[in-house]
Amino acid sequence: MGADEVSAAGAEERASLASCRRVVVKIGSKSLAGDAWERLANEVLRATNGAAGPAASAKGTGAAPRKAGAKASRSASKEGRSVVIVSSGAIALGVQKLGLASRPKDMARLQAAAAAGQSVLMQRYEETFGEVGLMVAQVLLSHADLSDRTRANNARNALEALITAGAIPIINENDAVAVEEIKFGDNDQLAAMVTPLCGADLLLLLSDVDGLLDEQKRRVPFVRSVAREARHLAGASTSGVGTGGMASKVEAARRATLAGARVVIASAKEPDVLGRVLAGEDIGTLFAAAPQKLSARKYWIAYTLRPRGAVLLDRGACAAVVEKHKSVLCVGVLGVRGAFRPGDSVSVLDPEGVEIARGLVRLSAADAAKAAHRRGEPGGEEELIHRDELVVLPAE
Repeated sequence: MGADEVSAAGAEERASLASCRRVVVKIGSKSLAGDAWERLANEVLRATNGAAGPAASAKGTGAAPRKAGAKASRSASKEGRSVVIVSSGAIALGVQKLGLASRPKDMARLQAAAAAGQSVLMQRYEETFGEVGLMVAQVLLSHADLSDRTRANNARNALEALITAGAIPIINENDAVAVEEIKFGDNDQLAAMVTPLCGADLLLLLSDVDGLLDEQKRRVPFVRSVAREARHLAGASTSGVGTGGMASKVEAARRATLAGARVVIASAKEPDVLGRVLAGEDIGTLFAAAPQKLSARKYWIAYTLRPRGAVLLDRGACAAVVEKHKSVLCVGVLGVRGAFRPGDSVSVLDPEGVEIARGLVRLSAADAAKAAHRRGEPGGEEELIHRDELVVLPAE
């Protein structure tokens, strides 16, 4: 695709953002400074209500404007656009509240800072959004909540009920009880998981930079393929405040686009950034939704569950899985890694160790190893991963 075609495709994708009805906005620790709270509240109000309206000038004028704004928000959520916020900031605020010199390194003090800061974070959202007539609701999630299908469905239903009631969900990782095994990694990844959970068609990742930058530090306006066009441009996080970075945002964009959403990475300092993105302005970097959307279950298998091990396939089995969309049979398995059990998620690797798929195994690691590569023998034709529980990952 030539440069003109890419530009035309980007313009068309930008124009389509106006039709997005549910938006997840992720805002990082560094972006919540100064008047960012007030600007974000007014932008969310305009996005859900179509205009600033009387509630936007209601600061300090009592409960009536707040009720009017909440009523308008409920109406907008039922018939128009709704917004969900994934917010960092609890640990940073907790560090200030506890008088710590810097962000802790050990888990116990990180949890303590999160517990101290979460109440401050929500108080600021309550006060600031309340001034413009918007209701907010705190939602704390751990990776364990979303890796269990029943709990994930409960979370989905709760989010839908909050949105229908006119509340703005403020989602954060439950850092006060999280340990390494259940941490998402950072809120960029949490936002990518929340996007399909609440059926969002746009994910806006607010950052302290203008978007993804190329080798000459110029903003990349449009990305059709993350693997081909973006991954080599993403660097590591250098911030001492947040845990993300451009690499994390690009990976979150890749995952959210596979769930059928468009993604924009833009600067939180841009005036009216949410409204301008929804109006189709050329700000930030826009990532197009993947041509083939993963179902909610397959997205859960590939990008919510964490692999408990891996199976190594021979070339024939790889071709059957990738090209013919076949199940993984024990006869094609060269070896196994890890100590997985039936029902666990595993990585499916080619002979060079490159991950080509993820799926839910039907055998334990020990049983899979016994049955591996037994052509013409009992157990050889047994399914290790059924194709309905197998997700072929996009080729790099």
